[in-house]
Amino acid sequence: MRTKRLPFLDKCITIGQLNNRRLKKYMKYEVTFLPVGEGSGDAIVIRYGDDNSGYTLHVVDGGRNGTADTIINHINTYYPGYFIDHMVLSHADDDHATGLLGVMKKITVKHLWMNRPWLYAEQILHHFHGNFTLQGLIDDIKRRHPYLVDLEKLAIENNTVIHEVFRGNEIGAFSVLAPSRDRYINSIPDFGKTPTRYTEDAAVRGFGLRSLIEATKKKLEEKWDIETLASNTETSASNESSVVQYAVLGKEGVLLTADVGPIGLTEAANYAAQLQLNRPKFVQVPHHGSRHNVTPSVLNTWLGPKVAEGTKVGVAFCSVGSNKEDYPRGQVINAFMRRGFKVYSTRTKWISHYSGSGHPGTVPAVAEGFQPEVEGL
Repeated sequence: MRTKRLPFLDKCITIGQLNNRRLKKYMKYEVTFLPVGEGSGDAIVIRYGDDNSGYTLHVVDGGRNGTADTIINHINTYYPGYFIDHMVLSHADDDHATGLLGVMKKITVKHLWMNRPWLYAEQILHHFHGNFTLQGLIDDIKRRHPYLVDLEKLAIENNTVIHEVFRGNEIGAFSVLAPSRDRYINSIPDFGKTPTRYTEDAAVRGFGLRSLIEATKKKLEEKWDIETLASNTETSASNESSVVQYAVLGKEGVLLTADVGPIGLTEAANYAAQLQLNRPKFVQVPHHGSRHNVTPSVLNTWLGPKVAEGTKVGVAFCSVGSNKEDYPRGQVINAFMRRGFKVYSTRTKWISHYSGSGHPGTVPAVAEGFQPEVEGL
């Protein structure tokens, strides 16, 4: 076996048999990011397999309510007669969750992977200083997540198997790298849709205020050798609870990140080291290209160091709403490009990364260009 040094491991590792097994099994694939209309959101449809063993259909997130029809139409057009083997809800934000309900009403789903925060109410009850009974806290969390309650109910009615989704789970070809179960449970009291906790270590929930200072941001100049992406940044607790998935499809690693931030990406990288995984060649840009979700060190860990201009290492896809002209952020586009990853965005169209024949009529997508002026405070 050959060995390969990866900076985020800081040690010499051997490429594991796990990768070799997947390389043989999943040679054909399509990873398709669908448009979600205005606003933000993710809707990803993945098919992988071969003509002899059959194919697996794997759906990640469903955007908002209106995105359900987009997903249904795509599956019926390109995969007629398919059921969904695995449906994964990355985290409980509306722009990822609500569209899945409409999909489940029209297409059979065998396995639903989602985390339901009320299941862990007993573990977090002490954060609320007696303001809730256990059942009262469960009821309150459920009230704040009606679409998760509806998904659970519909899944039970349809005999869909519901799974928790934590680090270490295997979902078809995909390994779940984050979140760990403990980190997820510990973060629930800081979710925006959890009652306000009263423990002293309560996290600040000021992320919604960022839009209020948008107008005060100045432009910064960037060049290929000048990177202004912040080395210390944070995103919400809910975003950091996002499910991070990795698979080897064809001959390359595929990394799906949802809205995760530096904490979850670091945790995922550490677990990837334990699994002896190669760096991915296809990456989802976290949180629609927000600059609060990645740092230079995190990108170096996952994508590798900066490369010479024009070097191609891999491909990055970004889910961007049709009215989000300022996303993905320029600093993020440039940071991915410096590490050899061109960035492609959805906005009003769907984009597909594939091995094999792909979808009929697929046309080349246009990558985002390097941004000489980027956002700054």
